[in-house]
Amino acid sequence: MRVAIGADHAGWQLKQQIVSFLAETGHEAVDLGTHGPEAVDYPDFAALVARQILDGSAERGVLICGSGVGVCVAANKFPGIRAGLCHDTYSAHQGVEHDDMNILVLGARVIGVELAKELLSHFLAARFSGETRHLRRLEKIREFEHPSEDTR
Repeated sequence: MRVAIGADHAGWQLKQQIVSFLAETGHEAVDLGTHGPEAVDYPDFAALVARQILDGSAERGVLICGSGVGVCVAANKFPGIRAGLCHDTYSAHQGVEHDDMNILVLGARVIGVELAKELLSHFLAARFSGETRHLRRLEKIREFEHPSEDTR
């Protein structure tokens, strides 16, 4: 699977380990930066990863910052992006199965590398169920992203 990955300065070290793990497990990592510890603005990397998902250049994405909150908020501003901050394996796969989550968000200052790898494995192995109730809920979310005049 082609996976776009981005991080700010707080997440760049974990990102490097995740990029290697993706290669070891047969996935193609699209490393969008950052590439060092110098302070950068996390919204820039959230945008890069989101755009890769939206234009079809990558099937899934991973974003990493210190807590995960900043990049999660930024990525979810893009219509069609469903980014989820996950620090447990249930959320990492259930977010895909029920909510069609397309970006896994990690907090580098919250979890360690081994848990991050486990979360990523669950995220990448999961598939959207396509169940009627989940499709109905996603359609409601799409309406939030593109409100008609009578729903504003």
